[in-house]
Amino acid sequence: MKRTSLLALSAALALALVAGLAAPAAAQTKLKFVLNWKYQGPQGIFFLPEDRGYYKAEGLELTIDQGNGSGAAVPLVANGTYDVGFGDINALIELAGRKPEDAPIAVYVIYNQPPFTVAVKTDSPIKSPKDFEGKTLGGAANDGALKLFPAFCKVAKIDCTKVKITNMQPNLREQMLMQGQVDGVFGYVNTIRFSAKLMGVEENQLRYINYGDYGTDLYSNAIIVSKKLTQEKPEAVRGLVRAINMGILDTLKDPDAAVAAVAKREALIKFPVERERLDATLRDEMNHPEIAKIGLGNVDLDRLKKSIDILVEANELPRTPTVAEIFTPAFLPPLADLPKKLF
Repeated sequence: MKRTSLLALSAALALALVAGLAAPAAAQTKLKFVLNWKYQGPQGIFFLPEDRGYYKAEGLELTIDQGNGSGAAVPLVANGTYDVGFGDINALIELAGRKPEDAPIAVYVIYNQPPFTVAVKTDSPIKSPKDFEGKTLGGAANDGALKLFPAFCKVAKIDCTKVKITNMQPNLREQMLMQGQVDGVFGYVNTIRFSAKLMGVEENQLRYINYGDYGTDLYSNAIIVSKKLTQEKPEAVRGLVRAINMGILDTLKDPDAAVAAVAKREALIKFPVERERLDATLRDEMNHPEIAKIGLGNVDLDRLKKSIDILVEANELPRTPTVAEIFTPAFLPPLADLPKKLF
Protein backbone atom coordinates (compact mmCIF):
# COMPACT_ATOMS: atom_id res chain seq x y z
CA MET A 1 0.00 0.00 0.00
CA LYS A 2 2.75 2.37 1.02
CA ARG A 3 4.78 1.43 -2.04
CA THR A 4 1.81 2.12 -4.32
CA SER A 5 1.23 5.47 -2.65
CA LEU A 6 4.90 6.40 -3.02
CA LEU A 7 4.83 5.48 -6.71
CA ALA A 8 1.71 7.54 -7.24
CA LEU A 9 3.24 10.47 -5.39
CA SER A 10 6.46 10.21 -7.41
CA ALA A 11 4.50 10.13 -10.64
CA ALA A 12 2.49 13.18 -9.58
CA LEU A 13 5.65 15.09 -8.66
CA ALA A 14 7.26 14.16 -11.96
CA LEU A 15 4.23 15.42 -13.89
CA ALA A 16 4.22 18.63 -11.88
CA LEU A 17 7.94 19.14 -12.57
CA VAL A 18 7.47 18.60 -16.31
CA ALA A 19 4.52 20.99 -16.31
CA GLY A 20 6.55 23.56 -14.41
CA LEU A 21 9.43 23.31 -16.84
CA ALA A 22 7.12 23.57 -19.81
CA ALA A 23 5.27 26.61 -18.49
CA PRO A 24 7.81 29.29 -19.53
CA ALA A 25 7.97 27.91 -23.10
CA ALA A 26 4.19 27.94 -23.35
CA ALA A 27 4.10 31.49 -22.04
CA GLN A 28 6.48 32.85 -24.68
CA THR A 29 4.90 35.48 -26.94
CA LYS A 30 5.99 34.95 -30.54
CA LEU A 31 6.68 38.11 -32.54
CA LYS A 32 7.77 38.55 -36.16
CA PHE A 33 10.19 41.46 -36.58
CA VAL A 34 11.26 42.92 -39.95
CA LEU A 35 14.45 44.98 -40.16
CA ASN A 36 15.04 48.04 -42.30
CA TRP A 37 17.69 46.39 -44.46
CA LYS A 38 20.08 43.52 -44.92
CA TYR A 39 22.22 42.21 -42.08
CA GLN A 40 24.83 44.89 -41.36
CA GLY A 41 26.76 46.16 -38.35
CA PRO A 42 24.03 48.44 -36.92
CA GLN A 43 21.55 45.55 -36.71
CA GLY A 44 23.72 44.17 -33.93
CA ILE A 45 21.66 46.25 -31.51
CA PHE A 46 18.79 43.79 -32.16
CA PHE A 47 20.76 40.55 -32.34
CA LEU A 48 22.88 41.12 -29.22
CA PRO A 49 19.83 41.06 -26.90
CA GLU A 50 18.70 37.85 -28.59
CA ASP A 51 22.08 36.19 -28.00
CA ARG A 52 22.16 37.37 -24.38
CA GLY A 53 18.68 36.10 -23.62
CA TYR A 54 17.01 39.47 -23.06
CA TYR A 55 14.01 38.74 -25.27
CA LYS A 56 13.53 35.34 -23.68
CA ALA A 57 13.72 36.87 -20.21
CA GLU A 58 10.84 39.15 -21.22
CA GLY A 59 8.77 36.17 -22.34
CA LEU A 60 9.36 36.84 -26.03
CA GLU A 61 10.35 34.63 -28.94
CA LEU A 62 11.40 36.79 -31.89
CA THR A 63 11.82 35.88 -35.53
CA ILE A 64 13.97 38.62 -37.07
CA ASP A 65 13.96 38.95 -40.86
CA GLN A 66 15.98 41.11 -43.23
CA GLY A 67 14.19 44.11 -44.69
CA ASN A 68 13.96 45.79 -48.07
CA GLY A 69 14.04 49.46 -47.13
CA SER A 70 12.99 51.56 -44.16
CA GLY A 71 9.81 52.63 -45.91
CA ALA A 72 8.82 49.02 -46.62
CA ALA A 73 8.72 48.03 -42.95
CA VAL A 74 5.73 50.27 -42.20
CA PRO A 75 3.14 48.67 -44.53
CA LEU A 76 4.37 45.20 -43.54
CA VAL A 77 3.41 45.95 -39.94
CA ALA A 78 0.24 47.75 -41.01
CA ASN A 79 -1.04 44.76 -43.01
CA GLY A 80 -0.22 42.24 -40.28
CA THR A 81 2.63 40.45 -42.05
CA TYR A 82 4.88 41.47 -39.15
CA ASP A 83 4.16 42.46 -35.56
CA VAL A 84 7.19 44.72 -35.28
CA GLY A 85 9.29 46.70 -37.74
CA PHE A 86 12.37 48.90 -37.72
CA GLY A 87 11.04 51.47 -40.16
CA ASP A 88 10.98 55.11 -41.15
CA ILE A 89 8.69 57.18 -38.95
CA ASN A 90 8.02 59.50 -41.91
CA ALA A 91 6.47 56.65 -43.88
CA LEU A 92 4.35 56.05 -40.80
CA ILE A 93 3.25 59.70 -40.78
CA GLU A 94 2.23 59.47 -44.43
CA LEU A 95 0.22 56.30 -43.84
CA ALA A 96 -1.48 57.84 -40.79
CA GLY A 97 -2.34 60.87 -42.91
CA ARG A 98 -4.06 58.71 -45.52
CA LYS A 99 -5.31 55.63 -43.66
CA PRO A 100 -5.26 56.27 -39.91
CA GLU A 101 -7.19 53.08 -39.20
CA ASP A 102 -4.31 51.01 -40.66
CA ALA A 103 -1.35 52.88 -39.21
CA PRO A 104 0.89 51.27 -36.59
CA ILE A 105 2.67 53.39 -33.96
CA ALA A 106 6.29 54.12 -32.99
CA VAL A 107 7.34 53.12 -29.48
CA TYR A 108 11.12 53.75 -29.51
CA VAL A 109 12.84 56.14 -31.92
CA ILE A 110 16.41 55.03 -32.64
CA TYR A 111 17.56 57.24 -35.55
CA ASN A 112 16.98 60.74 -34.19
CA GLN A 113 19.08 62.60 -36.76
CA PRO A 114 18.05 62.78 -40.43
CA PRO A 115 20.24 60.32 -42.41
CA PHE A 116 18.52 61.08 -45.74
CA THR A 117 20.78 62.13 -48.59
CA VAL A 118 21.45 62.26 -52.30
CA ALA A 119 24.96 61.01 -53.00
CA VAL A 120 26.87 62.28 -56.03
CA LYS A 121 30.37 61.76 -57.33
CA THR A 122 32.88 64.29 -56.05
CA ASP A 123 33.45 65.76 -59.52
CA SER A 124 29.70 66.13 -60.14
CA PRO A 125 28.36 69.57 -61.13
CA ILE A 126 25.63 69.04 -58.50
CA LYS A 127 26.60 71.28 -55.59
CA SER A 128 23.20 72.04 -54.05
CA PRO A 129 19.58 70.84 -54.31
CA LYS A 130 18.83 73.41 -57.04
CA ASP A 131 21.30 71.55 -59.25
CA PHE A 132 19.07 68.45 -59.19
CA GLU A 133 16.83 70.11 -61.75
CA GLY A 134 17.48 68.66 -65.20
CA LYS A 135 19.37 65.68 -63.73
CA THR A 136 18.52 62.00 -63.19
CA LEU A 137 18.44 60.64 -59.66
CA GLY A 138 17.95 56.99 -58.77
CA GLY A 139 16.83 54.99 -55.78
CA ALA A 140 15.14 51.83 -54.59
CA ALA A 141 11.35 52.07 -54.56
CA ASN A 142 11.14 51.67 -50.77
CA ASP A 143 14.07 53.95 -49.93
CA GLY A 144 13.23 56.44 -47.18
CA ALA A 145 15.10 59.33 -48.80
CA LEU A 146 13.33 58.79 -52.12
CA LYS A 147 9.92 58.71 -50.43
CA LEU A 148 10.76 61.98 -48.67
CA PHE A 149 11.99 63.72 -51.84
CA PRO A 150 8.71 65.65 -52.43
CA ALA A 151 8.96 67.06 -48.90
CA PHE A 152 12.62 67.92 -49.45
CA CYS A 153 11.79 69.69 -52.72
CA LYS A 154 9.22 71.79 -50.91
CA VAL A 155 11.53 72.76 -48.07
CA ALA A 156 14.56 73.33 -50.32
CA LYS A 157 12.42 75.27 -52.85
CA ILE A 158 13.24 73.22 -55.94
CA ASP A 159 10.96 72.01 -58.72
CA CYS A 160 10.55 68.25 -58.36
CA THR A 161 8.95 67.98 -61.81
CA LYS A 162 12.27 68.97 -63.39
CA VAL A 163 14.08 66.02 -61.79
CA LYS A 164 13.95 62.63 -63.52
CA ILE A 165 13.63 59.75 -61.06
CA THR A 166 14.59 56.20 -61.94
CA ASN A 167 14.10 53.13 -59.77
CA MET A 168 16.79 50.52 -59.30
CA GLN A 169 17.50 47.41 -57.30
CA PRO A 170 19.12 48.38 -53.96
CA ASN A 171 22.25 46.35 -54.65
CA LEU A 172 22.87 48.25 -57.90
CA ARG A 173 22.68 51.77 -56.42
CA GLU A 174 26.35 52.57 -55.86
CA GLN A 175 27.41 50.74 -59.02
CA MET A 176 25.03 52.76 -61.21
CA LEU A 177 26.23 56.00 -59.63
CA MET A 178 29.91 55.25 -60.14
CA GLN A 179 29.28 54.10 -63.74
CA GLY A 180 27.50 57.38 -64.52
CA GLN A 181 24.13 55.78 -65.26
CA VAL A 182 22.52 58.28 -62.87
CA ASP A 183 23.67 61.67 -61.60
CA GLY A 184 22.89 60.96 -57.97
CA VAL A 185 21.34 58.31 -55.74
CA PHE A 186 18.96 58.43 -52.80
CA GLY A 187 19.72 56.69 -49.53
CA TYR A 188 20.97 56.93 -45.98
CA VAL A 189 24.44 58.44 -45.75
CA ASN A 190 26.09 55.53 -43.98
CA THR A 191 24.33 52.88 -46.04
CA ILE A 192 25.72 54.42 -49.23
CA ARG A 193 29.12 55.26 -47.76
CA PHE A 194 29.90 51.75 -46.57
CA SER A 195 28.25 49.89 -49.42
CA ALA A 196 30.45 51.95 -51.74
CA LYS A 197 33.46 51.20 -49.58
CA LEU A 198 32.80 47.46 -49.95
CA MET A 199 32.99 48.04 -53.74
CA GLY A 200 36.39 49.70 -53.37
CA VAL A 201 35.13 53.29 -53.66
CA GLU A 202 37.22 55.71 -51.62
CA GLU A 203 35.62 58.18 -49.22
CA ASN A 204 36.86 61.14 -51.27
CA GLN A 205 35.07 59.92 -54.40
CA LEU A 206 31.60 60.80 -53.07
CA ARG A 207 29.79 63.90 -51.82
CA TYR A 208 26.45 64.10 -50.03
CA ILE A 209 23.58 66.56 -50.34
CA ASN A 210 22.03 65.96 -46.93
CA TYR A 211 18.37 66.74 -46.30
CA GLY A 212 19.12 67.88 -42.77
CA ASP A 213 21.41 70.65 -44.05
CA TYR A 214 18.49 72.25 -45.89
CA GLY A 215 15.84 72.51 -43.20
CA THR A 216 14.45 68.98 -43.25
CA ASP A 217 15.10 68.15 -39.59
CA LEU A 218 13.18 64.88 -39.43
CA TYR A 219 13.31 61.83 -37.23
CA SER A 220 13.97 58.57 -39.03
CA ASN A 221 13.91 54.90 -38.06
CA ALA A 222 11.95 53.72 -35.06
CA ILE A 223 10.60 50.54 -33.55
CA ILE A 224 7.03 50.44 -34.78
CA VAL A 225 4.33 48.02 -33.68
CA SER A 226 0.69 47.44 -34.54
CA LYS A 227 -1.81 49.30 -32.38
CA LYS A 228 -3.53 45.94 -31.88
CA LEU A 229 -0.37 44.60 -30.22
CA THR A 230 -0.18 47.60 -27.85
CA GLN A 231 -3.80 47.02 -26.84
CA GLU A 232 -3.83 43.24 -26.55
CA LYS A 233 -0.29 42.57 -25.31
CA PRO A 234 1.07 45.79 -23.76
CA GLU A 235 3.52 43.89 -21.54
CA ALA A 236 5.01 42.20 -24.61
CA VAL A 237 5.62 45.61 -26.20
CA ARG A 238 7.08 46.96 -22.97
CA GLY A 239 9.35 43.92 -22.68
CA LEU A 240 10.46 44.21 -26.30
CA VAL A 241 11.42 47.86 -25.87
CA ARG A 242 13.21 47.09 -22.61
CA ALA A 243 15.23 44.29 -24.24
CA ILE A 244 16.20 46.44 -27.25
CA ASN A 245 17.20 49.29 -24.95
CA MET A 246 19.45 46.86 -23.04
CA GLY A 247 20.89 45.72 -26.36
CA ILE A 248 21.80 49.29 -27.25
CA LEU A 249 23.42 49.84 -23.85
CA ASP A 250 25.44 46.65 -24.32
CA THR A 251 26.41 47.74 -27.83
CA LEU A 252 27.76 51.01 -26.49
CA LYS A 253 29.89 49.08 -24.00
CA ASP A 254 31.07 46.44 -26.49
CA PRO A 255 30.45 47.32 -30.15
CA ASP A 256 32.58 44.38 -31.30
CA ALA A 257 30.13 42.01 -29.63
CA ALA A 258 27.24 43.63 -31.51
CA VAL A 259 28.95 43.18 -34.89
CA ALA A 260 29.90 39.62 -33.92
CA ALA A 261 26.20 38.95 -33.31
CA VAL A 262 25.49 40.02 -36.89
CA ALA A 263 28.35 37.88 -38.19
CA LYS A 264 26.71 34.84 -36.57
CA ARG A 265 23.75 35.38 -38.91
CA GLU A 266 25.69 36.52 -41.98
CA ALA A 267 29.16 35.00 -42.12
CA LEU A 268 30.11 36.89 -45.31
CA ILE A 269 30.13 40.37 -43.77
CA LYS A 270 33.47 42.17 -43.56
CA PHE A 271 33.88 42.73 -39.85
CA PRO A 272 36.08 45.89 -39.93
CA VAL A 273 33.75 47.63 -42.40
CA GLU A 274 30.63 46.70 -40.43
CA ARG A 275 32.23 47.82 -37.18
CA GLU A 276 33.01 51.16 -38.81
CA ARG A 277 29.45 51.35 -40.15
CA LEU A 278 28.07 50.74 -36.65
CA ASP A 279 30.28 53.49 -35.18
CA ALA A 280 29.17 55.92 -37.89
CA THR A 281 25.50 55.08 -37.30
CA LEU A 282 25.82 55.66 -33.57
CA ARG A 283 27.59 58.96 -34.19
CA ASP A 284 25.62 60.36 -37.13
CA GLU A 285 22.12 58.91 -36.84
CA MET A 286 21.48 58.23 -33.15
CA ASN A 287 23.38 60.97 -31.34
CA HIS A 288 21.12 64.04 -31.47
CA PRO A 289 21.94 66.47 -28.61
CA GLU A 290 18.34 66.19 -27.36
CA ILE A 291 18.98 62.71 -25.94
CA ALA A 292 20.99 64.26 -23.08
CA LYS A 293 17.65 65.52 -21.72
CA ILE A 294 15.00 63.11 -22.99
CA GLY A 295 17.03 59.92 -23.54
CA LEU A 296 17.46 57.78 -26.65
CA GLY A 297 14.14 56.33 -27.76
CA ASN A 298 12.07 59.36 -26.82
CA VAL A 299 11.19 62.36 -29.00
CA ASP A 300 10.89 66.10 -28.69
CA LEU A 301 7.15 66.57 -29.18
CA ASP A 302 7.48 69.99 -30.84
CA ARG A 303 10.08 68.69 -33.26
CA LEU A 304 7.92 65.71 -34.18
CA LYS A 305 4.92 68.01 -34.67
CA LYS A 306 6.94 70.12 -37.12
CA SER A 307 7.94 66.95 -38.98
CA ILE A 308 4.31 65.95 -39.31
CA ASP A 309 3.39 69.41 -40.61
CA ILE A 310 6.20 69.32 -43.20
CA LEU A 311 5.04 65.97 -44.56
CA VAL A 312 1.35 66.86 -44.55
CA GLU A 313 2.00 70.00 -46.60
CA ALA A 314 4.57 68.50 -48.97
CA ASN A 315 2.61 65.33 -49.71
CA GLU A 316 -0.79 67.03 -49.60
CA LEU A 317 -2.08 64.51 -47.09
CA PRO A 318 -5.85 64.56 -46.51
CA ARG A 319 -5.46 64.89 -42.75
CA THR A 320 -2.88 65.91 -40.14
CA PRO A 321 -2.08 63.07 -37.73
CA THR A 322 -1.60 64.02 -34.10
CA VAL A 323 1.73 63.38 -32.40
CA ALA A 324 0.00 60.78 -30.21
CA GLU A 325 -1.02 58.82 -33.33
CA ILE A 326 2.61 58.59 -34.46
CA PHE A 327 4.54 58.00 -31.23
CA THR A 328 3.80 56.94 -27.69
CA PRO A 329 6.28 57.07 -24.79
CA ALA A 330 4.08 54.70 -22.78
CA PHE A 331 6.33 51.68 -23.34
CA LEU A 332 9.70 53.33 -22.71
CA PRO A 333 11.84 52.31 -19.74
CA PRO A 334 12.36 54.99 -17.05
CA LEU A 335 14.44 57.97 -18.17
CA ALA A 336 17.27 56.85 -15.89
CA ASP A 337 17.58 53.63 -17.92
CA LEU A 338 17.69 55.25 -21.39
CA PRO A 339 21.05 56.08 -23.08
CA LYS A 340 21.75 59.81 -22.78
CA LYS A 341 25.25 59.93 -24.23
CA LEU A 342 26.64 57.71 -26.97
CA PHE A 343 30.21 59.05 -27.00
